Amino acid sequence: MALRRSRAEDLENQLNAGALWAVTYGDLMSYMMIFFLILFSFGMGKKGGGSGDQANKKYQQSLVSIQKNFGGKPSSAELQRAEARVKEETMATNLQGEMARQNLTEQAKIETGEKKIKLVLGAGVLFDSGKADLKPAAQAILSTVSEQLRTVGNQIVVEGHTDNVPVRSGQYGSNWELAMARAYAVLRFFELHGVPSSRLAGIGYGEHRPLGDNKTAEERARNRRIEIYLIRTD
Repeated sequence: MALRRSRAEDLENQLNAGALWAVTYGDLMSYMMIFFLILFSFGMGKKGGGSGDQANKKYQQSLVSIQKNFGGKPSSAELQRAEARVKEETMATNLQGEMARQNLTEQAKIETGEKKIKLVLGAGVLFDSGKADLKPAAQAILSTVSEQLRTVGNQIVVEGHTDNVPVRSGQYGSNWELAMARAYAVLRFFELHGVPSSRLAGIGYGEHRPLGDNKTAEERARNRRIEIYLIRTD
């Protein structure tokens, strides 16, 4: 009798062990479905440009869903972070679209990273040589940028960069001074156009952080630039 019971128990254990793969497989498929839903929702937000609000909501809902699957109900801080990240991505997408609409894709480069979103503007589209006064055409460009910056609450850092050609005349005694004056001009414009001054900071690097080697006119032009950083939500 005991032998029969042992065999029956062994058979039951084998059947249960054999069914474990189905549980693991089911969990894997659930996670894969949520993962691809996030990718799909995020991609729709990118394609939609300024009209991706619905897709962004789906993206946020997907984040909440995957958090629940991996460890319970998300906290309010996690929800706020997810919402802030969606706003940051939307801002970057909209800004890229505006730069393309103004035919500035060669002079304006947008890079999205985990810690920062960076907009690089060639100094030639903003300033005359050796000057820190914004060109009339720069007003329209920076108005577009400030409009997008107002949609988020992140900290913003403006960096001024120059080439290594010495400043020979004018009110600035060095490239360092010129770079700082240009960064301040952009900061001041943002402040006057509704971006809170508490969110703004400026740095002048002069010639000391070049992108190229300054040996050709093209490389020197590439080094003369303004970099605008939006510090992403932690």
